[in-house]
Parts: sequence; C-alpha cells; structure tokens
Amino acid sequence: MAREQLEVLSALDAAKTQWYHFTAIVIAGMGFFTDAYDLFCISLVTKLLGRVYYYRAGSPDPGSLPPNVAAAVNGVAFCGTLSGQLFFGWLGDRMGRKKVYGMTLMCMVLCSLASGLSFGSTPSSVMATLCFFRFWLGFGIGGDYPLSATIMSEYANKKTRGAFIAAVFAMQGFGILTGGVVTLIVSAAFRAAFNAPAYQDGAVESTPPQADYVWRAILMFGAIPALLTYYWRMKMPETARYTALVAKNAKQAAADMSKVLQVDIAADSKDPADSIDGGGRNSFGLFSSEFLRRHGLHLLGTATCWFLLDIAFYSQNLFQKDIFTAINWIPKARTMSALEEVHRIARAQTLIALCGTVPGYWFTVALIDRIGRFWIQLGGFFFMAVFMLGLAFPYHHWTTPGNHIGFVVLYGLTFFFANFGPNSTTFIVPAEIFPARLRSTCHGISAAAGKLGAIIGSFGFLYLAQNQDQKLVDHGYKAGIGVRNSLFILAACNFLGMGFTFLAPESNGISLEELSGENDDETTAPAHARTVPV
Repeated sequence: MAREQLEVLSALDAAKTQWYHFTAIVIAGMGFFTDAYDLFCISLVTKLLGRVYYYRAGSPDPGSLPPNVAAAVNGVAFCGTLSGQLFFGWLGDRMGRKKVYGMTLMCMVLCSLASGLSFGSTPSSVMATLCFFRFWLGFGIGGDYPLSATIMSEYANKKTRGAFIAAVFAMQGFGILTGGVVTLIVSAAFRAAFNAPAYQDGAVESTPPQADYVWRAILMFGAIPALLTYYWRMKMPETARYTALVAKNAKQAAADMSKVLQVDIAADSKDPADSIDGGGRNSFGLFSSEFLRRHGLHLLGTATCWFLLDIAFYSQNLFQKDIFTAINWIPKARTMSALEEVHRIARAQTLIALCGTVPGYWFTVALIDRIGRFWIQLGGFFFMAVFMLGLAFPYHHWTTPGNHIGFVVLYGLTFFFANFGPNSTTFIVPAEIFPARLRSTCHGISAAAGKLGAIIGSFGFLYLAQNQDQKLVDHGYKAGIGVRNSLFILAACNFLGMGFTFLAPESNGISLEELSGENDDETTAPAHARTVPV
C-alpha cells in the first residue's frame, strides 16, 4: 500500500474520539431508528386492520386478516428490504457511500407517507396498495443496512470502532420503543374521543369508523425522523477509506477528513493516481477464487449467522401479540374494543422493548470493545436458546392463569441476549472484515441472508404457531404445531448459530486494512484471517 494511503488510514485508526464521531452516529443512527419503527410498527396494527376491513357479521370473534393477507402485510417489507440490501450494497461500492445514502432515506420518507395513504374501494385493494408501498419502504430500509454500517466502520478509529457501529444499530431499539409509545398515545387519544364497547357487547360499534385513521397515523409517523436527518446526510463527506482505496485519491481523502476530524494528514502527491498501487493481488473481485480462498468462509459465517438469528428474532418480534394472547397476558379479542386491543398490544410490546430490547443494545455498545465480537455473539446465541427452552419445556405451566409474569421475564431475556448478542454483532462484523471495494456489497449479502431468515420467520411462524387443535386456530388457518413446538425450532436455530459463529474472525482492535488483508503483500492469507478468535 502506498505511503499516502497509509498516512490517511493510520491517522483515522489513531484519531481520538471527537464530536464528529458522535454526529455521525446520530446521522446514521436515525436511519436505523426509522428502519426499526417502520418494520415493527406493522405488528401493532395488524389486528386493527382485521377488525376494520374484515368484519364478519354474526361471528363470535372480531374480524382478522386472512392468512394470505396477514402473511403479505407482515412479510412484504422484508422482501423489499432483502432486495434493497443487495442492490444498495452493490451500488455503495460502485458509486460511493455518500451518493447512495440520500437515495435510501428519501425512499423511506416517501413510502412511509404513502403507506398511511393506502386507499381503495375494497379491503383487498387497500391491502394491495399497502403491501405495494411497504415493499418499496423495505427497499429503502434495506439500503440503510450496508451503507450505515460501512460508513460508521470507515469513519471510526480501531479502538472504539465496535462501540460506534453498535451505537448506530442500537438506535433500532429506540425505534421499536418509539413505535410502541406512539401507538399508545394515538390509541389513547382516539379511545378518549371515540368511546366504544367491547366486541361482545356491540360487534359493529366496537370498531368506530375513526379507527381507520389510527393505523394510518402510526405508519406515517415513521417519515418524520428520517426527514429530519436528510440535510445532514447530504453534508457528510465521502469516507476516507472509500476515497483512498476505491476511488484511489488519497489526497482528496485527507482533505475530506481534515474538514470534519481534528487530524493532521499529509498527502502531498501531485497526481492522485500516483498514490495508489495498481492493484495486483488485492484487486480480486467478489466471484474470484482469491476472494473465495481468503473470505469465502467469512462470508458464509456472517450470512448464515444472520440468517439463523433473524428466523428467531423476527418471528418473536412480529408475533408478540399472538404469544401474549396465548399466555393470557392480553385478554381475548372479543372482550375488548378495537382501540383497546391496539392499546393493550402496544403496552405489552413497549414493556418488552423497555426492559429487554433497549438495554441489550447498550450493553453491547459498552462491552463490545472489551469482550470482543466473538464471545458476545456466541454467548448471545447460547442464552437465547436456553431461555427459549425455558419457555418451551414448561409451556403449559406458563399458560395457566397467574403464571404469565414468569413467561414475560424469560421472554424479555431472550430479547436482551439477542441484542446483547448476535442481533448486534451480525451487523457489526460484516462491516469490518471485507476489503473496502467489496465491503458494502458483502455486508448487503450478509444482511440479505438475514432478511431471508426474517421472511421465513414471519411467514413460517404465522402458520406453525397455530394451535394443534383445529377448533382453536385463528379464522382461516389450518392447525399448526403450536407455540411450544415453534419455540423448540427457534432454539435449534440458535444452537446452529453458535456453530457458524466460529467461521468469522475476531475483529476487535484490529484495523480494517489488516482484517481485509489490503495492506498485505505476501501471497499467503494473513494470520488474522483465522476463524477462531484469540
């Protein structure tokens, strides 16, 4: 690697933590705040959508979304996210991180607003319009994953890089929490203004016409935080690592970083092209045998761990309301009005987010650069599996009246160790271990594998978790294997995740160029490429 490149990158690795680092965390983190809000708020309003659009006259229970509609509404955003992760991840390596960063945010803003404006003359047309806009909302969200992670990793110094990337991702916890809080506020306001009886006391009156505005307001709120950060995203300079290593202009990289970070970087090359080595062994592509030899197992490890995690993580998050009903924490739907049901679901999910989800993220921020990525991920998978088994084996005990508090505690701990564990590390590690010219692409591939797991979790759990007794299943569904057996499957996914954790290297305290081998001239793979941490 040429002298000018080394000076720029070494200065970044050695830079002290500065105000701009925290500014970058907020700018990138607000994207993840919006991502989480938009992806998870749909689970708060699906039961309301069923009541509003699929009322069944004479039925003893309120209307609910048909199985195919429920699967589409819950899962279509993940399909868009998967597509966006692959496309924007690739585009971020081709055009640069900054140029693509604004595109993803505007896509999220416009589609959040459009989702709340989904209209139609029939229930099917409303749901079709909603699914259309949520797909493209997911497409924009997908781009935020590889770009935010890559930008933060390339701005950070090597000493606190893990904490900075984790802090960006931790904003997801606040997004989930805010989704619950906003839903509580909106539903409480509408309940106060439009009092309605329980379904069993008045089937039609239990869902006032104004309830149709509730889910729309909740979905549209997601556009606000994203819109507020658009200007600042456009003001961010391109990352120095991209400019120096991919755009091959070390002088411009030095100038850009000197504007925002208090570092003294000298890059005096008159011709930017003179400062860059021509490529050689470090110019291999994604589909080359050299990439397969050096990073093939790493990509397999990051992608598979993310895939297995998201099967468990998203199936639990999206269907908390069904689990809470199954253990009698939330009353039967027929005993509540539509707005009361929304309020109770939001209250339960907010409590889980506040006690389990948010703390887990910030434990990772505090400890990741001390413990390391490997042990946090391995321990997280292990404890998630243990607590899921703790829920599954005595499941019949948890469902008896008076025992749901213990279930909620264990359930909350699975979220704590997901976030103080693989949900954070699977986001961090792919942003560190791949070469700069492929970093965004490989992160996008890993994230897309995760969203494939989320799709399987969201669609699969919807059907599998149905009661084994056909008489007790939700309207329109067939008998499944039940929540208890579904938890056994999710625990098995976590044990598999522990095994695949060994395929990715420990990146704690090592520069990005050492990890990716971009400053190695020898023909053998670098020592740090071993997959078992030391």
